[in-house]
Amino acid sequence: MPQDGTVISSLVHEAKQHVLGGRIDKITQPEGDEIHISIRAGGANHKLLLTAHASAPRFHLTKENKPSPMQAPMFSMVLRKHLSGGRLLDIKQPGFERIVEFHIEALNEMGDKTLKTLIIEIMGRHSNIILVSPESSKVIDAIKHVPPSVSSVRTILPGVQFLPPPNPGKADPLAVTEESFYQTIFHVNHNVQKALYTSYTGLSPILASEISTRANIPPETFVGELAKEERERLYGAFLQVFDLIRSGEFSSHIYYDDQGKAVDITALPFAMYEHMRGESYESPSAMQEAFYAKRDAGYRVNQKTADLRKLIATHLERCNKKALMYKKTLADIQNRDELRVIGELLTAYLHQVESGAEAVTLENFYDKNKPMEIPLSPLLTPSENAQRYFKQYNKQKRTYTALQDQIKQNHEDLAYLDSVIQAMETVQTEADISEIRGELAESGFIKRKYAPKKGSKKGLVSKPLHFKSSDGFDMYVGKNNIQNDQLTLRQAKGHDIWMHTKDIPGSHVIIVTGGAEPPEATILEGANLAAYYSKGRSGSQVPVDYVRCKYVRKPVGAKPGFVIYDRHRTVYVTPQEPRL
Repeated sequence: MPQDGTVISSLVHEAKQHVLGGRIDKITQPEGDEIHISIRAGGANHKLLLTAHASAPRFHLTKENKPSPMQAPMFSMVLRKHLSGGRLLDIKQPGFERIVEFHIEALNEMGDKTLKTLIIEIMGRHSNIILVSPESSKVIDAIKHVPPSVSSVRTILPGVQFLPPPNPGKADPLAVTEESFYQTIFHVNHNVQKALYTSYTGLSPILASEISTRANIPPETFVGELAKEERERLYGAFLQVFDLIRSGEFSSHIYYDDQGKAVDITALPFAMYEHMRGESYESPSAMQEAFYAKRDAGYRVNQKTADLRKLIATHLERCNKKALMYKKTLADIQNRDELRVIGELLTAYLHQVESGAEAVTLENFYDKNKPMEIPLSPLLTPSENAQRYFKQYNKQKRTYTALQDQIKQNHEDLAYLDSVIQAMETVQTEADISEIRGELAESGFIKRKYAPKKGSKKGLVSKPLHFKSSDGFDMYVGKNNIQNDQLTLRQAKGHDIWMHTKDIPGSHVIIVTGGAEPPEATILEGANLAAYYSKGRSGSQVPVDYVRCKYVRKPVGAKPGFVIYDRHRTVYVTPQEPRL
């Protein structure tokens, strides 16, 4: 529930504390659907971010500095004209909706004071940022224009009458009384969760489940089945949550699942997430910055690596098709030795074979003289028939020999591409992407777009992940096969520990020992890194081999990241997100 009524309420509460009464200093539009407003308040500079991005609409205070486009977009020019130098009089969240209104007093062209309202509507793909004149109740402009051809219900264009979003018939949860609560909730044929979020504005299904959890009632329980005491508990839990909101007692959290993925952000501590790892933040804006920074980074990385993922998928599909083709060919030539035997029998019993015969039965001296019927071509002589079988045998023999190399190469390509797919999961920066592109180019899977000129600056350099064990040992994790080779074959010393998941694509992990014997805790932490940064991340009891680096070597001509080793030990771990 990234943006429900409680989260927005906490952000409004924070913004009022920091920027209310402040003066608008600067307005920029770094993205097509995003506005940054610099406000001077309380002797300090603050920056307010408003974005109507369909997948991440929100508003909060920010410390991010995004470059502005060379030519300012029209909407930012309109905002500057009407709001620059204005004073922020009030910030409201009407009806606990996912809507925030910024009421601003500014001077017009004549130098007279006028009121303007900047509204952000946080509603998924329908999100918008709208500048309205309260005096005329008309839209001055919006970051997204909505003509009648797009919506027959609500037009948002400069000069048209401003209408708020249609009311779905929900009540304001901050204005609820005990009597109205019972009348609203217990006269619908829904389970507790649905009854709550369909009856009140700003309630997400997750928040409804949290209220139900606090009342110790399963969310899927139908309201008609609740006893009097359960109804009272439900109202008590509802009242408890909204009393905290009324008093401004917010507490910002991000909750993570076992794989380290952010599951939810909340403005209150959630009882239903007690089993999860939670991070608390000093402010809702700091929480939003942290949540969306990681999410947006992942989104940008996915966009920039989409072509690589598609290319790798294409190569994998080709390799899998080759594997099936090789398997079929092997099945077709598995009886090739029988061709040689037939050729030798025909040669040995040539005098018994009649010219023009379509078949002959001969004693097979390779199989206890059992009779063998041999098909013949009547157009060939007995000798030519024998030579035809020898030719077929030699051809299939050559095919089998060639297939062994092709199968081996295809198997190596599949293993290598699997390792690159795994490396894509650890990509974080442009440098990481650049290294993987270079690696694929060196391996012949893609063509280089250009050759670097002499004396030109080197490309972006990516660094391995660096962790410190609980015992103080440095541990490094390769983010791609180039880094794996660099770590294992060049950077590591012979007495350091090398780790890798057994028969599973993944990163090389190096524990720098300095010649010392690492404790068991460090070995287990290193094994967890190897398992977590591998294809076995979501598994349990993942086998991880470890050995001194001096026993690890790279075969001649092997692909990046491929090594062989001996004298190793194996430890089994269930991967968890590293917390070192």
